[in-house]
Parts: sequence; C-alpha cells; structure tokens
Amino acid sequence: MTYLHNIGAYFIMIKDMFRKPTKWSVMKILIFKDIDDLIIGSLGIVAFISFFVGGVVTIQTALNITNPLIPKYLVGFATRQSVILEFAPTFISIIMAGKVGSFITSSIGTMRVTEQIDALEVMGINAINYLVFPKFIALMLYPFVISIAMFLGILGGMAACIYGGFSTLEDYITGIQMDFIPFHITYAFIKTFVFAFCLATIPSFHGYFMKGGALEVGKASTTSFVWTSVVIILVNYILTQLLLS
Repeated sequence: MTYLHNIGAYFIMIKDMFRKPTKWSVMKILIFKDIDDLIIGSLGIVAFISFFVGGVVTIQTALNITNPLIPKYLVGFATRQSVILEFAPTFISIIMAGKVGSFITSSIGTMRVTEQIDALEVMGINAINYLVFPKFIALMLYPFVISIAMFLGILGGMAACIYGGFSTLEDYITGIQMDFIPFHITYAFIKTFVFAFCLATIPSFHGYFMKGGALEVGKASTTSFVWTSVVIILVNYILTQLLLS
C-alpha cells in the first residue's frame, strides 16, 4: 500500500507542477539557475567519463577481434553502436541520477527540513511549481549533454584506437560511417528526453515529501538515486522493445 500511495502522490505532484504557475519574472531566474547547476555543472564529469569509457570500449573490442579475417573497421562500428545506443543515453543518465538527482533531493529536502517550503505555501505560492518546474525545464536541455557524451565517446575511441595501434584512422572512420542508421540517433534522444523527465521529477518527489531532519536528507538522497536508476533501467528496456524490436 505504501508503494501505491507513493506512486499516486508522485503523479499528483506532476499534475500540481503545471498548476498555478509562478510569475515569469521569478521563474526565469529559477530556470537559469537550475540550468547552471544541473546542466552546465555536469558537463565536466560527463566529458571526462565519456572520453575515457569510449576509449575502453574501443580497446576491449579491438582486443577481442583476434581473427585476422575480421576487418579492422569493425572496431569503429562497434564503438559507434555501443556509444550511441546504450552508453551515452543510459550509462550517463545513471551517473547523472547520482550527481543531479542527489543534488535535487538534498536541496529540496533541506528546504523541507528548514520549513522554507511551508513558508512558500503560507505566502500562497505553489511550492511544487516553484521548486520542481524550473528543474524540469532545465533538464529539457539534457539531450545537449548526451550529444556531447556521444561525440566525446567516439572521439575517445578514436584516440585509443590510433595511439594504441589497434587500427588506422581511416579504418576507424570507415567503421563509424558503415551501415549508419539515422533512426538510432532519434531513438537515443527519445530515451534521453524520457530519462530527463525521470531525473527532474523522481528526486524532486523524494526531496519534497521527505520527513525528519538533516539525517533523513541524506537517506532521501540515497533512496532517490536508487529509484531513479531503477526507473531509468526499466524505461530503457521498455523503450528499446518498443522502438527497436
């Protein structure tokens, strides 16, 4: 019953997020602040992880192609498929669930503990719209982060391929271009938009409805990371079945 109650409260929160909007002059400032905190603040860690994981994918692929009859350009092909279809949209989203999700839960949870949310409600402000909606709008720019992750993942694979001596630049680029299906990019960005919605709303839910003191803020952050990751993995499975099968 607790889980059903939480799911019901979650959907009510999403409905309330669009109700009784805050004045645009105030909302605009909140949106730009959240873009800075959630999107721009995440570019460094995303760029670092994408570049080196792309390199690792390339090295592992190259080391497993031991048959001399298998063409070397398959290294680039396998790296492209791995990065675009799964690594960039899904793996980065789980990392963001830890970084961005914990930040959202702790910031809103701290406001709940210090009774700032109660003060907003006393002033007649729709606290859910004021706190959650700017984060939802900011994370609509999340595909920009994933596009950078895709580019740097393939670039990292190229660097590993060339400097590791696994393949030539020409073979790697041939593999990247071979049998390219444009819908795979569309599929990745559809997933990304859905993941962005999960990243904005699930941590906000755990922060907004938490009870207790400072210790519970930490517990709520951990719980939000776990549930956001679980939902991202389940949604990834469902979308893959719907869009690619």
